[in-house]
Amino acid sequence: MSLQFRVLYREFLLRLVDLELLSADAQGDTNKLLGQFATLLISSSVFIGLGGLLFDARGLTPAQFQAAALTIEHFLIATTMLVTGLFAVLSWDSTFPDRKDVLVLASLPIRTRTLFLAKIAAVASGLGLAVLAFSGAPGMTWPLVFMGRSPGLLDLIFFFLHRAFFAYWISVTAAAVFLFCCVLGIQGVAALLPRRIFLRLSGFLQVAAFCTFLTVYFLEPSFASLEALGAPGNQRALAWLPSWWFLGLFQQLNGAAQPAVARLAWRALIGLAVAVSITAVAYAVSYFRTIRKVIEEPDITAGHRSGKWAVSFGEPARTAVVLFAIRTLMRSRRHRLFLSFYLGIGLAVVILFSKDPVARRQLASLVNVPLLLASVVMLFVWIMGTRVIFAIPLDLRANWIFRLTPVRGGAACLAAARQSLYLLGLAPAWSIAAVCFLWIWPWKTAAAHLLLLGLLGSIVVEATLFGFRKIPFTCSWLPGKSNIYRLYWGFFFALPLVLSQGCALELRALHEAMLYGKVFAALAVGYAATCWWVGARAASEEPVVQFEEMETSPILSLGLSG
Repeated sequence: MSLQFRVLYREFLLRLVDLELLSADAQGDTNKLLGQFATLLISSSVFIGLGGLLFDARGLTPAQFQAAALTIEHFLIATTMLVTGLFAVLSWDSTFPDRKDVLVLASLPIRTRTLFLAKIAAVASGLGLAVLAFSGAPGMTWPLVFMGRSPGLLDLIFFFLHRAFFAYWISVTAAAVFLFCCVLGIQGVAALLPRRIFLRLSGFLQVAAFCTFLTVYFLEPSFASLEALGAPGNQRALAWLPSWWFLGLFQQLNGAAQPAVARLAWRALIGLAVAVSITAVAYAVSYFRTIRKVIEEPDITAGHRSGKWAVSFGEPARTAVVLFAIRTLMRSRRHRLFLSFYLGIGLAVVILFSKDPVARRQLASLVNVPLLLASVVMLFVWIMGTRVIFAIPLDLRANWIFRLTPVRGGAACLAAARQSLYLLGLAPAWSIAAVCFLWIWPWKTAAAHLLLLGLLGSIVVEATLFGFRKIPFTCSWLPGKSNIYRLYWGFFFALPLVLSQGCALELRALHEAMLYGKVFAALAVGYAATCWWVGARAASEEPVVQFEEMETSPILSLGLSG
């Protein structure tokens, strides 16, 4: 049993990423992808931890220091809960065995209890590594700051001897376990439903949980003093904000013996006990029932339609590719979920920018920068999200169907992919923006902005298709190819700054006809140049459709040299 547990534990831990989508030559890319996520969390951890080393409280009054400490404590706990929530949503499909697991393992002499324990251990290990990667550096420096002094060299060496260290890690671990158990408990209760309903409901629950975590994280109120935490008017809000419960738990463990803090600490302990208890029962019951349902009940089946719809998009081959892309996104839960993640990140950026004091003053005007920025960011993430999911195959084993079709690469393949991206990426985002702006703005101002927005979106569409030689949703996935941490820092820091300056320029252009003409001409020239650049690259390449992200080497190595 020990050997079986170890083998299953290692297999389930690696299957936090869906291996069925990977390229045949991507043996090490799962580890590379996980390593990039770990690098992202560790770099954020080091950046926040350095803030503790550089923090100087000597020029602050006791009230100012208390306000700063409470703000930072809540930020660390809330961000850890956000990381936990995102991990729980991303590992949603890995917490229960799928049909392949059951069909392969059911014929082997393996107990269901062993499968259950190995799956729990794998998911718990992934969660622990995520929390440790993010909270490692802040957990060494900031607890010492919360004690009222800047950390010295001896403090950093013997940080585990301080009371604040234990208070911080107990609170952070409890907060992570609480939120993960809440998500797992909801999934366990939903798994008690018939399997087809559960599979259809899972996508909506994942998207709802993801949007809830981001919205609460960026919109929850700030209480910068212990008096604010104990104010009667704030108790109703605190009753629904678990991050403040665990902040109260940290304060209580760190020695802040006040009635308001004690009440929050008790809420945290009671909430943790209830979440763990309900999750343990619901997940255990649903887990053993799910294994039977996987074999006894069918998965999602195609619905019955009274008629068929088909629209011509030019040549038959191009029409087939575009219709395949549209229907794949309409039917595939995985791809819709990935796209929802990108839209949720864009919404988070918009909310974060709208909380800026300057942006709040601008909201008093009908035509303002925050609304312009919201439309541009959502358009950008919608197009980029759609372009990213184009590279994730629907079913890699079904690629032989497309290999036998007369679809050629080069300009023909690019035209089909371009039309698909315009329809699935640019058109929905631009249409929603058009409805919103035509409703709240004067029609001339709205039309002027929508014209610039359409040109900008077209430039993004063309630029993202540079070197694209694939049929959407058919090529193997190489997850370690992109530098996720670079995209993360660029998206959350560089891109909002550039877009905010651009939207400020557009706001001036909407009131100055001469400036508007210059901006329109610049975007038109940029669109023409991008189209020529992408088209020239497609014409210079061989007209071969790409189905493998990594080209197969003509020389086969047996790997015996090591």
